[in-house]
Amino acid sequence: MAEVLATYKDIPEEDRRKAKAFFDRGRTVAETGNFDYAIEMYLQGLRVDPESVEAHQALRDISLKRKASGGKGLGMFEGMKLKRPGKDEKENMLNVEKALAYDPGNMDLMLSLAQTALKAGFFDTVMWIGPILLKANAEAKNPEFSKFIALKDIYKQLERWAEATEAAQCAYRLRPDDMELQTEVKNLGAQHTMTSAGYASGKSFRESVRDMDKQQRLLDADKDIRSLDSMTRAIREAEAEWKADPLEPGKIMKYVEALERTEDPEHEGRAIEVLDQAYKKTGQFRFRQRIGKINMTQLRRMERGARAAMEADPKDPELRKSYEEIRREQLEFELKEYQLWTENYPTDSSFRFETAQRLFQLQRFDEAIPIFQHVRTDPKYKVDATLLLGRCFLEAGFVDEAAETLGALIEEYQLRGDPRSKEMYYWQGRALELKKDRDNAIKRYSQVAQWDFNYRDVQARIKRLRSGG
Repeated sequence: MAEVLATYKDIPEEDRRKAKAFFDRGRTVAETGNFDYAIEMYLQGLRVDPESVEAHQALRDISLKRKASGGKGLGMFEGMKLKRPGKDEKENMLNVEKALAYDPGNMDLMLSLAQTALKAGFFDTVMWIGPILLKANAEAKNPEFSKFIALKDIYKQLERWAEATEAAQCAYRLRPDDMELQTEVKNLGAQHTMTSAGYASGKSFRESVRDMDKQQRLLDADKDIRSLDSMTRAIREAEAEWKADPLEPGKIMKYVEALERTEDPEHEGRAIEVLDQAYKKTGQFRFRQRIGKINMTQLRRMERGARAAMEADPKDPELRKSYEEIRREQLEFELKEYQLWTENYPTDSSFRFETAQRLFQLQRFDEAIPIFQHVRTDPKYKVDATLLLGRCFLEAGFVDEAAETLGALIEEYQLRGDPRSKEMYYWQGRALELKKDRDNAIKRYSQVAQWDFNYRDVQARIKRLRSGG
C-alpha cells in the first residue's frame, strides 16, 4: 500500500475550491437542458480537481440525460482524436471521460477511463468508475471476460482485495473450468480477509492520505478481521476524545463508529445511549437518524439468521412462520424510520423512495402510489419509481393505469434487454393479459423470452396464451 500511496495525486484544497466554481456553473446550465455546455464546464472543473468523485458522477448523470433526450455522439474524427494517448496522463484521462460523456454506455471507454486514471494517480476516480463498469458488463447480454480480468488487475494494483475478488468471481462465472482463475479467486479472497486496508471500508484515497501518521491505526481499526485488542483500543481512545468534548459531532460519531464496528449488541446499545444523549442536548436529527440505522442493522441480522434457518429446513412450517414474522417486523420498523427521515429531510428523494418501497413490500399499494408518483419526478429515481408505480397500479386493481404507465416507461427507456427493461416488458405483459389483450401480451412476453428464455414464467404464459388458454 505504501507504493500506491506514493503515486497518489492529492488535490490541494485551493484547487478544489477553484474547481467548484466550474461544477456549480455546469449544474446550473444542465438544469436548463444545455447538456453540451454543462459537460464542458464539468470537464474544465475536473482539469483542476480530477479527483472530485461527486463531479464525475454529476457529469455522468448529465451525459445519461443527454443520451435519453436524443443527444448524438461525437463525430468519428473527434472521437478518434480524444482516444489518441499523449504524454500527459491527466489529459488522457479527461479525453477519455469526454468521449464517455458522449457515449455513456461504452464499456471500452469505461475501462480506458479506469486505466488512465490509474496511470495518472487518481485512484478515487478509479474506484468510482470501477463498479459502474463491473455492473454494466455483468448485466450485458454477452459479458466480456477480458473486462472483468482487466478490472481485477487494476484493483490488485491498488490492493483493493474485496473489489479484485468480486471482479475475479465475475470472470470465473464465465469460465468455471478455468482452474487457474479459481485458484486466484481463492487467493484474492484470502488476501482480503488478512490484509484489507482501513479505507477499503468506504474511505476515499484522498481521506486516507491526509494523516499518514495515523495510517497504521486506520489499518488496525478497520480490518475486516479485527483482534479484540485493536477494537478495544479503538473504543477506549475514541471514548476518551468524546469525553473531552462530548458535544463535538465528529468525536461523537467516531466513538459511535468504534462501538458499532464490533457488531456486538451490548456495544451497539452503548452507541444508542450516546446518540440519544447527543440528540436530546443538541436537537440535531442526524443523531436520532443514526439510532435508527443501528436498529435497522440489528433487525437485518435477525432477518438473515431466520432466513438461513428456514432455507436449511424449508419444510418446517414454524421456521417459515418465524421468518415471515421477523421480516414483517423489519419492514414495518424500516417504514417508520424512513417516514421520520423524510419528515426531517423533505428534499431528500432517497428517503421517500425507500418509504414507498417498504409500503410496496407490505402490500400497502394505495399508500405507495402517490409517493412513487412524487419520487419519479427526480431523474435519479424516475425509472425505478415508475416501474414500481406500474406494479402498484396492477396490484391495486388499476389495470389500465398499470398498462399505460409501464407502456410510457418502455417508450422512454433507452436500453433494451437489461434487467429493468425485462421487468417493464414482463409486468406490462401481465397488465395486458388481465385486460384480455392477448396478442400484445404475447408480444411483451415474447420479447422478454428472446432476451432471457428462463425469465420468471414467460415460457408458460406464452404457451398458455397461444393455445387459447
